[in-house]
Amino acid sequence: MIPAKRIHTVEEYYFSRKLREVRSLVAKGKPIINLGIGSPDLQPPTVVVDALEASLHDETAHKYQSYQGIPELRNAIADFYQKNYQVSLDAATEVLPLMGSKEGIMHISMAYLDEGDEVLIANPGYPTYTSVTKLLGAIPKYYDLDAESDWLPNLEKLAKEDLSKVKLMWINYPHMPTGAKASKSFFKDIITFAKKHEILIINDNPYSFILNDEPLSILSIEGAKDVALELNSLSKSFNMAGWRTGMVMGKARHIQHVLKVKSNMDSGMFYGIQKGAIKALERSSDWFTTLNNIYEKRRKLIWELATKLHCKFDAETSGMFVWAKLPKENTLSSEAFVDKLLYEKDVFITPGSIFGTQGEGYVRFSLCVTEEKIKEVINRIEA
Repeated sequence: MIPAKRIHTVEEYYFSRKLREVRSLVAKGKPIINLGIGSPDLQPPTVVVDALEASLHDETAHKYQSYQGIPELRNAIADFYQKNYQVSLDAATEVLPLMGSKEGIMHISMAYLDEGDEVLIANPGYPTYTSVTKLLGAIPKYYDLDAESDWLPNLEKLAKEDLSKVKLMWINYPHMPTGAKASKSFFKDIITFAKKHEILIINDNPYSFILNDEPLSILSIEGAKDVALELNSLSKSFNMAGWRTGMVMGKARHIQHVLKVKSNMDSGMFYGIQKGAIKALERSSDWFTTLNNIYEKRRKLIWELATKLHCKFDAETSGMFVWAKLPKENTLSSEAFVDKLLYEKDVFITPGSIFGTQGEGYVRFSLCVTEEKIKEVINRIEA
């Protein structure tokens, strides 16, 4: 059978392919240390697991669930946004739980994009924005980010381009992979830009509590709900990546469009996961303090490692990665540099080039490994 033409517009996800290679090396006895993936190695809050276990005995636990999530979860999300971002949301109409925010990227795109529509996507940026756009027959329109502009888009330059076919614009602050942060001033500017050009902005915001003293939501800006949605997730903030629990927030009419797609794609999130998510969202700020104390120690060691590799980095960024520029004397591509480290030192990191052409010349280190393992990597580099 011949597959759909859309399959030829994308490639297998880099980590799907590369981790298969890494597992093959491990199977051969190689002591690989993986600093490439942003999958938290720490445990979720104990109360989250307890809530999941306790929920299994509820009458409704094993039935189909609401496409919109149980009311208690939507209320918990709204309360969390009010407490942590000072954003008021109507839990009944402006909140939609998702089975991971990655699901939301597809659902939002399916709700708004027709074949031939254009989508503004950051370079460097999360590859899934491009993949989903192409799968739907829409056209990626990249905007370059660089260190000189603090990895923020040049809206004045963008405004001079033909944006007549642009329907969506993906932004992601705190930014992955660079860790750059956005300000309220920037969010105000991009809301003005979106209104002028009739573009729906989606801020993908899963990293705002990791090594960041001022969590910020685009929805805290006056008028944002008219032209913006925000994705968020429990994956990074609460060490629940495998639970696949996310959410999208915004104006009721936007959420309704997304729900129309979602309700035709799944049959609701498992009840126990929803009950666990509620307990996570109810945690006090002490949880983030404890979590960030661990990540801060790891980050200092990663900075030491990057320095040993003669890479340069910005110490003012946030998130669970360190984005580092390869040394000037390096003559290898990012991928070749990573492969050399993998095969000579049994260490895997991520090449910046997989995030776009603007990522060439950079590498990314994950903080999702123990201090002991990072120290072991440092020892291998020194050796």
